Amino acid sequence: MSRTAVLSLTGAAASALCVTILLFGELAPFSGALGFAVTAYVVFLTVYAVLTGFEEDGQAVRDRVMTVVLWTAASLLFSALALVVGFTAWRGKDALPHGNFFTQDMQAAGPLDPLTMGGIAHAMAGTLIMMAIALTITVPLGLACAVYLNQIPGRFSRFVRTIVEAMTALPSIVAGLMVYAVWILGLGMQKSGLAAGFAISVMMLPIVIRASDVVLRLVPGTLTEAAEALGAPRWRTVWHVVLPTARSGLATAVILGTARGIGETSPVLLTAGFTAALNADPTSGPMVSLPLAVFNFVKSPQPEMIARGFGAAAVLMTMVLVLFVIARVIGGRGPGHQTRSQSRKTARASRRDVARFAELHEPAPKPGLSLFDTPAPDPAAAADGEHAPQGPPAPDDESSTGGAGGINNPAEGRETTPRPAPADAPAPGETD
Repeated sequence: MSRTAVLSLTGAAASALCVTILLFGELAPFSGALGFAVTAYVVFLTVYAVLTGFEEDGQAVRDRVMTVVLWTAASLLFSALALVVGFTAWRGKDALPHGNFFTQDMQAAGPLDPLTMGGIAHAMAGTLIMMAIALTITVPLGLACAVYLNQIPGRFSRFVRTIVEAMTALPSIVAGLMVYAVWILGLGMQKSGLAAGFAISVMMLPIVIRASDVVLRLVPGTLTEAAEALGAPRWRTVWHVVLPTARSGLATAVILGTARGIGETSPVLLTAGFTAALNADPTSGPMVSLPLAVFNFVKSPQPEMIARGFGAAAVLMTMVLVLFVIARVIGGRGPGHQTRSQSRKTARASRRDVARFAELHEPAPKPGLSLFDTPAPDPAAAADGEHAPQGPPAPDDESSTGGAGGINNPAEGRETTPRPAPADAPAPGETD
């Protein structure tokens, strides 16, 4: 920021504070901290627009004012988040330092027992099991439905999109009642973590589908057109082009659905019941989650139970943060960016392709043997020289030896010498 912009902000803030104090103290019968803050902010924006208008045009003034409004909104949201997290951690600081708080359940502890007894191990295990079941159901179904809505337009896809948008506002108690009526009353199953996972997946599914559909719409159509122009089928284009391009946004969609489902209380209470003991079997017996344990702890008048409730809430926020970090690590890189392992894998595949192409373009050897090629000598035959079979005598034709004297054979690039005549052979010109 320039010096003029800093002076304009400082002057507008000082003017807003002075004008608001004058209004609330002398000129108008105003009162209240909220009214003071709202009035000071409105005066600040007005004065800042006037000061900026002395040197800038109307478009620049609107841009500066909207920038201040956006920064204010972001600061308020961050302050609210920090206040919630800090208040929860501060109220739960009495229970969090104890190791038994993370390793024991509440089966042998009561409201009057100290914080050195009991814990939330049963609620942590229940939350992880329920969310694992819900994610196993929601992620493949949600992504598949989003791909269908994005890749296959038509009347039925518009109908499905309307149903998904309507299910986004579905109350959580309705999802719990549906699973309770179908799974427990209709099929005669008992309350369990599996039923709670079904109820949570009903709440997560529309969030994941809608967010994934919006992300898949942002994939450029030229990428899919290029893949299909190369002859790739539709499913291969989606698997290798569309989904990797939207990986970061799809991870965010899964996180949004997880954040919606991990904090549900009423569906878990209807479908999984409540227990103070650790139950790791999701198919039988009641199971409790962290939000339900928090609700049960904080409604007690005992300070120890309230501290346990805020400690459980802090653990729940930590679990959400860990899941968010894992999702960002998996899908946080944008399109075209690879991890080190992916880069090494791509390099190995490229080297294999280069070697394969070199083998395909290598010239094939010519069939047959050359005229003057001789087979390699046999070591056994060389050792038993006197018994080795003699080859056929060389022809006496001068055309085969290159004449009477030794010359360099241009066909083979080596020197050839005529074989000497035997001792009892007649001289040239003599007759028998």
